Order: sequence, then structure tokens, then C-alpha cells
Amino acid sequence: MAQHSLRKSQLIAFNNAAAGHEGVLSDMSGELIVKPCHQAEIDFYETTTLHLDFKYHIPGFFGTLSLSSPAVATNVVEDLALISNGSAVTPLSVGEQTTLPHQQWTPSNGGKIDTNLAIVLENVAAGFEHPNILDVKLGSRLWADDAPIAKRQKLDKAAAETTSKPLGFRVAGMKTWQGQTASGHSNLSLDGYRCYDKSYGRSLNTKTIRQAFEEYLFVQSAGITKDLAVRVINRFLEELHSLQKTMENEESRMYSASLLFIYEGDGKALQEAIDVEKSLRLETSGDSYTVEVKDEDDEDDEEDDLQLPKVQTVKLIDFAHAKWTPGWGPDENLLHGVRNVIKLLEELRE
Repeated sequence: MAQHSLRKSQLIAFNNAAAGHEGVLSDMSGELIVKPCHQAEIDFYETTTLHLDFKYHIPGFFGTLSLSSPAVATNVVEDLALISNGSAVTPLSVGEQTTLPHQQWTPSNGGKIDTNLAIVLENVAAGFEHPNILDVKLGSRLWADDAPIAKRQKLDKAAAETTSKPLGFRVAGMKTWQGQTASGHSNLSLDGYRCYDKSYGRSLNTKTIRQAFEEYLFVQSAGITKDLAVRVINRFLEELHSLQKTMENEESRMYSASLLFIYEGDGKALQEAIDVEKSLRLETSGDSYTVEVKDEDDEDDEEDDLQLPKVQTVKLIDFAHAKWTPGWGPDENLLHGVRNVIKLLEELRE
């Protein structure tokens, strides 16, 4: 069992999120993210090993950390040692965890979570040259059964004023790369991204929601042609249909979970990634894709570790208010949003 160590100097602020709470960290390689959370989300992630079809549709889970500075919950201690067994990460030394007293609920408004716990997850945006990212919050109902009345009222009001209530989803955040020549332009970040925060998503209605997806997918200034965009859409749809089938066969309740869409936002890099897939003799059916690799070395029984190019991915994320509910049936609140996202993408590719 190999021992690994994460030090404070090795963790940096994670700035590649399109939405969500502050305080998320990343390792120096950018392959892992450290997300502050509460025990309920840890408990849920630990149960996903019993739901293999579902596990395919979420970021890789590598374990938990105890951020052992109770005074500043999101601080990382100077020397945080971890043991990794390839599937989980647990603290070698855990400081005493304080139990927060029950307090009247106040909205965080996207700020830092008051906790000394964190989960270590795969950064699904790693490996892309210029990832275009879209966070879509699912559900017409956004609160869990244990939510205080004030929180229920606030979230119900937000749902009624946005696309959440009628469509079962809304845009929580988005960022799209605008191309090499766009860097430094007004209304763009220094690295050439146009960023859309939650206020943008809340300004959309059932008639204008299509515009947001068009802005996300059709970025001509970055070389994303209509043909490339349609290829990406088809791949998104394949993943979403698989997720839909999985969730229809699970009994769960997941409030305020999100779909995280990512695709290569550099048109040239996107085309090259697709071409590399072809050169690897991918067996295709329409725009679906599988890889078949023949091992010519009979003496080597291990499969080659083939690193595929990054084209796109969709993952279900944010499980602070998720649980398995045997006997309750599928989560129709979440599925309502998934089905409407599928419908919208199908319209966009026509």
C-alpha cells in the first residue's frame, strides 16, 4: 500500500468550476479536487460501490479528508498525510472532529461550507485543452425532507421564478472558451473564457433556455463548427440516455444534484481528438464509440493502459441531499429534468 502526502503548499484554489460553493481545492496536477462537504455527502459516496451502473455516471471518488483546523473549517493543515489503496483515500492522522450545534438556517449564497470534512474526487475537466463547462441543476423541487421551512420557501420561490419548476432543470453556471484571439477582450476572463453565473441562469425562461445551450455548444470563434457541435451533442445524448435508464432502475432521492457537461472547447483540439479515436480503429455505430485493443504480446496478460483523447463527458454531481430509498420508486423529480435536457439537445441537433 503506497503512502502519499498532501501538504498545504501542494493544494491550490480550484478555479475551473462553473457553479457551486467556494472553497474547493485542487492538487498541483489538476487531476484531483478536494471539495468541502458534510458527512451526509460522504456517506452517500461510500454507498456508490453497491450501485455500479450509477457509479459510472459520477466522478471518481477517492475517499475523504479531515480538514483539521476547527477555527477555519476550510483551511488545510500544513501536513495532511494520506494512505491510498487505489480506490480510497483516508487520513493517517485525524484531528478531533467537532460537532456543530444546531443553528437556524441561513442561506450560504454560494459561500464556503461550514465544515471540517472534504471529499477527494476526480477532476473530470482534467485533460482537456480548453474545457467548456455547463452546470445544470436538476429538479423542480430543490429541498430535501429535512430542510427548514425557510429554506423550502426560498428554494420554491427560486424554482417558480426560473426554469426549474416547469422544466425540472436550470442553468447554474457556464463557461465557454472564445478562441485564441479573444483573450483580453472586454467581458472575458484573461484566458479567453466567457463566464455565466447563476444570475444568468435565473434570468432564463422556457422560451430562452434554448439560447443558453446554443451559446454553450456553438462557439464559432473557437472553431466549434456546427458539424463538431452536433457530434458533441450526439455523444452527450448517448451518455444522458444511459443515465436516464440507470436512474429509472434505481430507487433514490437526489435534491439539487446537477449535470456537469464538459467538452473540448478548442475546435482544432476537438477535431484532433476525434481523429485520434478514428486512428485507434474505434468501432462506431452512429456517434457511439467503443475501443477494442488487441494485445499482440502473448506473454503480457495485462491489458494496455490506453489513454483516450478527451472529447466530452457528462457526470451527475452534488450529492449533499441524496439518499437511496428502497421501495420508493425512481426519482421522478430528477428524471423530469434529465428528460427535458435530452429533449432540448435533440432539438438542437436538428
